[in-house]
Amino acid sequence: MSPPIAPVGWSRWLVPPAALSIHLSIGQAYAWSVFKPPLEEALGLSGTQSALPFQLGIVMLGLSAAFGGTLVERRGPRWAMTVALVCFSSGFLLSALGAATQQFWLIVLGYGFVGGIGLGIGYISPVSTLIKWFPDRPGMATGIAIMGFGGGALIASPWSAQMLESFGGDNSGIALAFLVHGLAYAVFMLLGVVLVRVPRPRAEDRADGRPATPDGPQVSARQALRTPQFWLLWVVLCMNVTAGIGILEKAAPMITDFFADTSTPVSVTASAGFVALLSAANMAGRIGWSSASDLIGRKNIYRVYLGAGTLMYALIALVGSSSKPLFVLCALVILSFYGGGFATIPAYLKDLFGTYQVGAIHGRLLTAWSTAGVLGPLIVNWIADRQEEAGKHGADLYGRSLLIMMALLAVGFVANELVRPVHPSHHLDAVTAQKGAPRARRQRAESA
Repeated sequence: MSPPIAPVGWSRWLVPPAALSIHLSIGQAYAWSVFKPPLEEALGLSGTQSALPFQLGIVMLGLSAAFGGTLVERRGPRWAMTVALVCFSSGFLLSALGAATQQFWLIVLGYGFVGGIGLGIGYISPVSTLIKWFPDRPGMATGIAIMGFGGGALIASPWSAQMLESFGGDNSGIALAFLVHGLAYAVFMLLGVVLVRVPRPRAEDRADGRPATPDGPQVSARQALRTPQFWLLWVVLCMNVTAGIGILEKAAPMITDFFADTSTPVSVTASAGFVALLSAANMAGRIGWSSASDLIGRKNIYRVYLGAGTLMYALIALVGSSSKPLFVLCALVILSFYGGGFATIPAYLKDLFGTYQVGAIHGRLLTAWSTAGVLGPLIVNWIADRQEEAGKHGADLYGRSLLIMMALLAVGFVANELVRPVHPSHHLDAVTAQKGAPRARRQRAESA
């Protein structure tokens, strides 16, 4: 499947909606916490066990993005979106079979492994294309698309909760909900497959906003892995994601536990609404903070994510259980930083490494997300389970987890401060970047 070339006069503003149709669908992953309580009750699972499909899905997201990044660059966004559609929808169908037969391993395999591949390929499918269409506003462009991934749960959370209420929270009701998800998302994702286009590479098309050659320093994906900047950004992303994803995966039961012993406990419906609010903050942060990064710079915006995020966690740990509005507000800010970090990282990579293979570099960087997808839920769920076994309850289940998240954000802050421009010895010349035939070895020899 060759990349579809945009005809002369094609509006670049048709590309973000194509990306959104994919990201809004795969963003359902952020609503997984809605399925946790019914799965735990129907299949007799612990909180740690019920997190496995989500954790594996995030692991496979990073791994498939890393290993498939170069292939996505070569075959184009339409091929990538098609693969994402097939894998993501098939994952739900396998999960439906697992729920119907009460075989939890099938849910882990379907939602986590197969669906996770769809997450990874789908997530990176439009990134480099959008940056090439919007070289003047890369933060905004990627923010629009990646906003959809954060906003997916805004749709999926109440929708899933309503289906579970209508179909029932037993294994057959969960299976039917999974089935409806798989079929509905397949249709919606098909819109992106049909609509997406790549910019024309010829110089005469520059008047339409499509650059003929990459601007600024260019670094290949292979060379990027040899730079300290790549690994510093890996740490930055991993720490920021771990701190956010721990709350997100446990959102519904966490707010219920925090206020279970108060005069105003949180109902199941309200907890699902909290998940939807977090999704809205996640989505708003992706477009808002990433657009702000075009004005104040990537390093500065990450100082906000990591520094202010630490303060928000401190407030939850100290006084969150005494004030429901404060708890919700701090969680919303944390999730806006979490989403903003995802949306800003492609532009940060573009600033450091150029547009030459930014999609492939982005894919490799998402292994940080895989690591965080295990660390975040594991820290929160494992500590909560151990604290519960020790006889603790309510907000006491999460105190240690919050302190750990603060420490991780501090590590990310230091890593961001150490980021510097990439040394010219790693750069490709303009001809190499245009032809796609790396000559980094010769350039390094000449620079030496």
